[in-house]
Amino acid sequence: MADIELANVSKSFGNVQVIDNLSLTVNSGELVVFLGPSGSGKSTLLRMIAGLETIDRGTLTIGGRRSEHLAPGQRGVAMVFQNYALYPHMTVRENMAFGLHNIGMPADEIERRVQDAARILEMGELLERRPSELSGGQRQRVAIGRAIVKVPKAFLFDEPLSNLDAALRARTRVELAELHQRIKATMIYVTHDQTEAMTLADRIVVLNDRKIEQIGTPMEVYLKPASRFVAGFVGSPGMNFVRADISGGDRAIARLGDGTSMPLYLDNPVSGSYELGIRPEGIRVVDPGKRNAATIRAKAGVVERLGERTLVYCTLKDGTEVIAQDSGRSDVSPGDDVDLDFDPSAVHLFDQSGQAYHARN
Repeated sequence: MADIELANVSKSFGNVQVIDNLSLTVNSGELVVFLGPSGSGKSTLLRMIAGLETIDRGTLTIGGRRSEHLAPGQRGVAMVFQNYALYPHMTVRENMAFGLHNIGMPADEIERRVQDAARILEMGELLERRPSELSGGQRQRVAIGRAIVKVPKAFLFDEPLSNLDAALRARTRVELAELHQRIKATMIYVTHDQTEAMTLADRIVVLNDRKIEQIGTPMEVYLKPASRFVAGFVGSPGMNFVRADISGGDRAIARLGDGTSMPLYLDNPVSGSYELGIRPEGIRVVDPGKRNAATIRAKAGVVERLGERTLVYCTLKDGTEVIAQDSGRSDVSPGDDVDLDFDPSAVHLFDQSGQAYHARN
């Protein structure tokens, strides 16, 4: 295991800058997820660590060793790709052992490593099968096993579950989490799927437009997003955004476009025009008899029943659309007038630059 440190790294393809003066440390034994939309630079950053892309400026240190000028095979990392890239004519055992044979490792050491990897991945009964005889999840485990036998300093995963169906992705995601708990290896995992990031990561690195927007634990990123981008990207469904005029300092009043006012208790006093952000679970559908001065009247549109909860897509009087949450047994129907309560402790404000201001806990 090893720390991985990137210091002021930049990368361009021609005139297009894809990584701009980025610094990051991944601690030994940590599972860090690079999360971001397509084009945010997350896969390029991973490939720079692996040595598959050059670093134009800045330094890379792996396990205390300067590595930006080393060939990929000298960096002590193993990469697992979205495409399994297994040899179809080889058995699982032969696929896992192939790279070790190429470097002239003794046969008994190769067999020991293959058996160890098969035990860790619980796939000993698959060693004599060929890829055509395996499911997609089993093929991905073989690709991971091929990385494990190298005994690398760190594992690099580039969207490894993208080719799997939804149910298999969920199962394999759990297997990856269990694998990390067993071997305690340094892992970097790239995805655009925020569910994978939230369930796998010790820390999430949210990337956008060539730079890091936020680094934090999954719940830090979810509960206290550093920017408007993070607030909208992390969460399913995403955060609601409503225009609001703020006045009154730390005990502020937010006035929405439909004329409704609500109290806010902020970490930092602000005033002026802001976007008010609140997640669906922060807006509750309430019984008409429980209305208060801050209750907002809205019109229900789509009603999404998810079992344990119901999401109600609502339109406020000024035309603003928000998603509210009701109980799993909700009796709301499309077209109903509904009353909504906003939880002041769940509110975030975003200024014109996208900087976040949070409600006081």
